[in-house]
Amino acid sequence: MGQYDFDKLVDRSGSGAYKYDRLEQVFGRPDLIPLWVADMDFETPQCVTDAIRQRLEHSLYGYTCDPADWWPTVMEWIESHHGWRTQREWFTFIPGIVTGIGLAVNVFVGQGEKVIIQPPVYHPFRLVPQGNRCEVVYNPLILHEDGSYTMDFDNLERCYDEKCRLLILCNPHNPRGILWDRETLVRLAEFCHAHHLLVISDEIHCDMALWGKHHIPFASVSDKAAQCSITFGAPSKTFNMAGVISSYAIVPNEQIRNRFYGWLSVNELNEAQLFAPIATIAAFRYGEEWRREMLKYIESNIEYVEQYCKAYIPEIKPLRPDASFLIWLDCRALHLQHEELVDMFVNKARLALNDGEMFGREGRGFMRMNVASSRSVIEEALGRLRQAVHG
Repeated sequence: MGQYDFDKLVDRSGSGAYKYDRLEQVFGRPDLIPLWVADMDFETPQCVTDAIRQRLEHSLYGYTCDPADWWPTVMEWIESHHGWRTQREWFTFIPGIVTGIGLAVNVFVGQGEKVIIQPPVYHPFRLVPQGNRCEVVYNPLILHEDGSYTMDFDNLERCYDEKCRLLILCNPHNPRGILWDRETLVRLAEFCHAHHLLVISDEIHCDMALWGKHHIPFASVSDKAAQCSITFGAPSKTFNMAGVISSYAIVPNEQIRNRFYGWLSVNELNEAQLFAPIATIAAFRYGEEWRREMLKYIESNIEYVEQYCKAYIPEIKPLRPDASFLIWLDCRALHLQHEELVDMFVNKARLALNDGEMFGREGRGFMRMNVASSRSVIEEALGRLRQAVHG
């Protein structure tokens, strides 16, 4: 029995939680179990709440300097957890990772130029470049019979042209939860460096590797990777504090860093709000035991979903993630069209999940399930799903 109670049901009503308060707007009805937005229904670690509360007791919230121990704390965490030794000047605050992608697109991608993504993948990778009037080039992942995915380097060669400026990498991958192996990352770095492609590596799920597996930062695999990349990270997914914008960028290459950070600085986009460093320092210094117990709980929830589907809903195959709390559900054996699949989950099972097509047409027939809730919620959700599938 651990120190923390992840079975506790937290009433998030009235808190402005997007995951709950936007159900009717997004899904057309409010009576759904929300298993969609990628935050957890677990309380944020007490160490983070205590650190924020302590600062609140000094009731003056004026312009604030960055704490001297902010970036050394982040650097120490990255080296101890991922084996990547960074340097202080490589870091800056960014106002969110999706926002960071938009900022990078604005700085590095000109009119008529292109951004490469690897679907099925987190949908802002497509929406942000498109919204900034860039062409999106698709380099789909290869889906294998066992549910694993690999990068298609032959297709990458074919889809690349001289107008491609940027490739957005999801590492660990969302929605499939892949921890990319070193060989794949090295090969990608070789290609991107040779073709003068800047890699934006979204590593927000990096601290949630499961079952003893390990995340490999893209920029750490080779000098070429370091010299052609910007890494985005944050403690927000791991410690369930997405409402405290605490994201950061890491850029080893001085030329890229000066161009990007100079633009951020002149527009004052690299200045953190008051609580970002406070929450980050608290999480990385004092949240490790909570993190370990939380991941064990997530593992047990994933195993429960696997066992339940195998026993009662064999038409739905949960694909086990290497990292994070999101399960990619293979629902293709139900032989439903996209609209029928969504209707079954929403209107018959009364569950709110992200549908696979949101992540690209390659996600058709899949659903993404967030299992970062108490076991009782997951049990109720699967019972509803079983009833919806079999009547």
